[in-house]
This record gives sequence, C-alpha cells and structure tokens, in this order.
Amino acid sequence: MSKKFLVGVLSLLLTVSLFSGCGKKDEKTPDENGSNNEGVAGEKVTLNIWGMGEEAKLLSKIEPDFEKANPDIDMVVQAIPWDQAHDKLLMAVASQKGPDVIQLGTTWIPEFAEAEVLKDLTPYIDEYPNLDPKNYFESSVGTTNFDGKYIGVPWYVDTRALFYRTDLLEEVGYPEGPSTWDELKDASTKLAARGDGQYGISFDLKDQVFSIPYGWQNGSEIIKDGKPLFNEPEYVDAVKYLDSFFKEELSPVQDDMDAIQAFKNGSRPMFVSGPWMINIIKDQAADIDGKWAVRTVPAKENNLSSVGGSNLVVFEYTKQEEAALKFINYMTEVETQVKWFDVAKCLPARTEAWNDEALSSDPFFSAFGEQMKNSKIAPFIPEWEAIAMEVRKSLEEISIGGADIQTELDKLNKTVEKMLEK
Repeated sequence: MSKKFLVGVLSLLLTVSLFSGCGKKDEKTPDENGSNNEGVAGEKVTLNIWGMGEEAKLLSKIEPDFEKANPDIDMVVQAIPWDQAHDKLLMAVASQKGPDVIQLGTTWIPEFAEAEVLKDLTPYIDEYPNLDPKNYFESSVGTTNFDGKYIGVPWYVDTRALFYRTDLLEEVGYPEGPSTWDELKDASTKLAARGDGQYGISFDLKDQVFSIPYGWQNGSEIIKDGKPLFNEPEYVDAVKYLDSFFKEELSPVQDDMDAIQAFKNGSRPMFVSGPWMINIIKDQAADIDGKWAVRTVPAKENNLSSVGGSNLVVFEYTKQEEAALKFINYMTEVETQVKWFDVAKCLPARTEAWNDEALSSDPFFSAFGEQMKNSKIAPFIPEWEAIAMEVRKSLEEISIGGADIQTELDKLNKTVEKMLEK
C-alpha cells in the first residue's frame, strides 16, 4: 500500500474514531453480515457485492438469472450512495474486510489500484473469456490498465455527445447539426441572433471535464510524461475558443434556467452531455418529439470526447475469488450486457452488444456508440480528480471572473506541477 494512500486511510480512521460515539452504529461490514464466509465444500457461498447509486438497486433484476446459472452462489448486493462510497472503500481497505466485488467509477481506479487492493485479472482471462480486453472499446480498456496490471473489467460506459434541436438548426443551415468547430460557432452565432435570451449552445461549467475534450480536439495531450501542458498553445487556444462563446453571448455564463426547459423552449438549442439525458428529455419534453437528435461532437483536429462509466473489480482480500470471477464474467456476457441496457439504460461496454437491434436501431443511443469510437480517458493518474477540480476553478476564473486566459493557465500549470511532484 502506498504511503500517500496509507496517510489518507489513517486520517479517515482517526476521523471515524473521533465521531463514532455521536452517531448511530455504521452499517455492518461484510464479515458482520456473514457474507465473507470462506464456505464449506458442497455448501452455498455468499458473494458480497457493493454497487453504487441506482445501478445497485437495479441489480436485483439480474440476480435471479445469475443465481439460476450459479446455484452454488448467493448474491448479496449492498447499495452504497455515491457520496459515501469513497470513504466506505477506504475503510474496507484499512480493515481488509471489504466486499468480494465492487463497482468502481473509472476515475477512482488509479487511486485504489495504486494501493494494491484490486486483483489483477490477467491470469484469469483464459478461463473467463468475457474478461478479455479485446471485447471492449479501446478507450474503455484504458481505464483498466494500471502499472502493467489488468485491474477490473469494463461493465458499462458513457461518453459525451451533442444534443441539438433539429428544427432550429435546420433554420440556420445545419439540419444535421454542426460537424466542426467553425460550424458550431457559426450556428451558435445565427441562433443567438434570434433575440434577447436566445443562445446558440449551453456549456456546463460545473462539469469538471468540460474543457478537456476541447483540448484533445485541438491537439493537446493535457498531461504528458508527468508534465502538465495547460499553458501550451493547443490547450490555451481551446480555452480561448470556448471563452469566445461566453464573451459573444452565444452561451450563458451563469445560467439558472433548467436545462431541459431551456432545450424544450429552444432558448438553448444545443448542449453536450451523456446518454442519461435521452430518457430525461423523452419524459420531460415529450412535446418536442421528432424535433431533436444526438450526434458526435464537432471536430477540430479530431472529435474526441471523454469516456467514463463503471468497472467491476475484485477485492484483493476476497475469500470468494471463484464466485467473484464467475459474477463479473456473467455480467460481461453479451446477452447480459444487452439485458442490463434494457434494465438500466446503461451503455454496454462489450462492443459486440452494440450489434443488438435494441441499440443499433435507436438513433439516440447509436450516436453514443459512434462517439465511443472516438473517445479518450482523462489522464489515468491518482491525482486526476484533484487536478480536475483545479481546472474547473481556473475556467470559472476566466469565464465568470474575467481573468486573463494565458495568465490564469500559467498559474494552473504551476499548481498542477506541484501536485504531480508530491
């Protein structure tokens, strides 16, 4: 376990010990639940799984089929709220009494992989072929590789694509939506000219990875060989391009209007977001059915977008290794991946699953499948989450505070240099 990770764990343990007398007793550990039993030959074993958010609740719809296929395994899912998950994982690492299988967001993988608490799956690929990296999008596989080890298997993926109002974009000459940076700027300028309160596009400044794909699209590596490149021309020019939308009032800087309402009334006819927005728009803006679409993001040198999602990892200290491997192998079968899309509307990580008609015939979700072919992971380093927060703060200083772009990005670069030196 690395010294940096150990310090974090010890700090958390100290905090918990100081406040444990003030609140109710925390949820039971797997051992207290009797779920980390070593099992007796011929007896059913308990497989303890930690899932996050809504996905954990929906796993109950997969459970009957899995247990029918594996009658010797009793699948027990504990739903962990995303805002509590990180601390619970630290506690599990400290006690070495965690679950057998964990759903991990892709940006958390480096931190826990560095602590050497996630099992390397490389030796098990021949016996469990669904785990083979060749089954998955290249960008998604990038979220599983750390220090030469294959840490976890992609479960579901997401990326960002462009949502746009087809009727309004057709009026300004782009019925298929803008395909380049120049077209995006031109379309936004014409749409904003409709009058006060009318904009071309809405950017989400609160999204901490908002600017990163634009840097990639303009040729920036963001961080290369351990050195940040935020003040290099490629990233600086990308920020200048984004900031021009705010300065020219093509995009609102601080927007209190509900995003769906703004899309529905046409005042913000374009935005970039993930697949979860598809059903939200269908549910909350049914009267614009047939008047909106999704496409890949506009390109400069390329049209790379960010990749996210969740991976399934096996806890290094599990006593149910075989059952854990059977579970993640089952969850990554093509048939299971398609069923999981039907149940949770999470995009399959298996590329073969995208051939299913449920995905290939859906123009909204298939657009995300196309975008996945041009997607990239954020710098895969333990420090990234903290760095992304600094990037977001700098963009706010520029867009909201009016800071000079080059000066602010020089400052950001020095901050990140220090973070990487620690």
